[in-house]
Amino acid sequence: MISARPKLSLAALVLASTAAFGFAGHFAATSFIRDQQARHLDELTEVVMRRSEFAVDFATASLDELAGRKLATCDPASLQAIRLHVYQRSAVKDVRLVNSDGSVICSAYSETLEFDKGWVDRADMSTSRDGRLLLFRVEQFGGDALGVLRDVGDNRALVAILGINANLFDIMPAELRAHSEVQLALDNGAQLGEFTLDPDKALPHAVAFEKSSARLPLRTVIRVDKTALSTWNSEAYWPAMAVSLALGVLFGVLLSRTRRTEGPVADLDRGLARGEFTPYFQPIFELRTGQIRGCEILARWVREDGSVVPPMNFIPLAESSGRIQGMTWQILGRALSDLQPQLKADKEFKLSFNVVPKHLLSAGFVETLRGTVTAARISARQIVVEVTERDELEDLARAAAVVNELRDYGFRVAIDDVGVGHSGLSRLKGLGANTIKIDKFFVDTITVDASTTTIVEMLVALARDLHMTMVAEGIETEDQVHALIACGVDEGQGYLVAPPLPFGKFAELLEKRSSTVSAGAPQDVELVA
Repeated sequence: MISARPKLSLAALVLASTAAFGFAGHFAATSFIRDQQARHLDELTEVVMRRSEFAVDFATASLDELAGRKLATCDPASLQAIRLHVYQRSAVKDVRLVNSDGSVICSAYSETLEFDKGWVDRADMSTSRDGRLLLFRVEQFGGDALGVLRDVGDNRALVAILGINANLFDIMPAELRAHSEVQLALDNGAQLGEFTLDPDKALPHAVAFEKSSARLPLRTVIRVDKTALSTWNSEAYWPAMAVSLALGVLFGVLLSRTRRTEGPVADLDRGLARGEFTPYFQPIFELRTGQIRGCEILARWVREDGSVVPPMNFIPLAESSGRIQGMTWQILGRALSDLQPQLKADKEFKLSFNVVPKHLLSAGFVETLRGTVTAARISARQIVVEVTERDELEDLARAAAVVNELRDYGFRVAIDDVGVGHSGLSRLKGLGANTIKIDKFFVDTITVDASTTTIVEMLVALARDLHMTMVAEGIETEDQVHALIACGVDEGQGYLVAPPLPFGKFAELLEKRSSTVSAGAPQDVELVA
């Protein structure tokens, strides 16, 4: 009986340890799933807001153009020019000239006035943050519209009438579409649009996710039934349990090795000191011909043992710890060295690299960039600085001054993640960049979502007005290429041609494409493994 006690104690210890890790794993898995769900739905709410802001920005740009052409009158010639302008912009249903109090004087399409159920006074309109725009709901038979008012004088204003398409809000995952609703409203509570499969079905026990625009009096809300949410993406539960248990074992092992107290930031410093951060190259190609016109360099961490660390495992830490600046200069210097023969042989070939807003605004950024490029004997006009939007540009005036200085020296500037990042179109105009990069989110849905096509067409029209070029990111299929070409996009990048490649494989790809051109054969876009 006595000899059995140690065995019972050992069994009890094992059971207690297993139970402790089980409870910890359960709570960790549940928390992980809830966090992922909340983050995903929060991102979808942000996307609805960005889409709505794009629509208002598009209408504002149209009104500015009409005012600049002195067309804010009711004479027949002006109305005919306005009708042509509206006809060329499908998102705008009508343009009206109104008095200072908001009352209508005349309309480009006077017959649309018959569809109005009501018209609000200026005092009841919602004001944008800068006070230059007023937004209001236009109640119409067959569905409400959004009015965007812009003053063009002391006593007159132009109003663009935007149709609110429910497809603009059809973004919910398939598992949640029947158990959710997406709404767009003004900050005064006036509802502008809603998407729900069953308007008569109530959601008594729903979780709400809300976003308010920082620039416009707009608010978006996504509501999801709790029951549907509890089963959505639940397949991550057991993998998360396994990860939790593994972390527990790893934590115990690390505690036993007290002689090592260094953390992940120290690992980054060692990697920088050893020059382990290297550029991978992803081609940027013409959509119509597949011809490679440049590349974007992306950071990869290649350790001494040859293993490659994915960027999401170190980029956020590098940004938060301030190591991203040294890392950026390290990979740019190596990329310029690797690509020097190509850049010298083809003066139209462009090399793009990412810069976070804090790095762009840091002291000595422009001087260091000039010195790095000059030392490599490369022309500044072949270098594209891509400003990422993971962090917001807090000082737009200072950023615009840096961009202007870069452009004066010949560098080109692109804005990355357009459509889901922090900058609205008005901020893009103020920054003075050369290129807009359409986020992969829009490319993924352009062949299945008509509202995405409308948004991309808006971006193309505005880019042309601002004399900017466009590059689409994340292209994976030929259908996406055709859809982007139809919208007016000229260049892109993505796995359809190649994923980010180490320099050796990228050089082989360039040589293969060059040989194809020399032989006179047509260049089909093809996937590189």
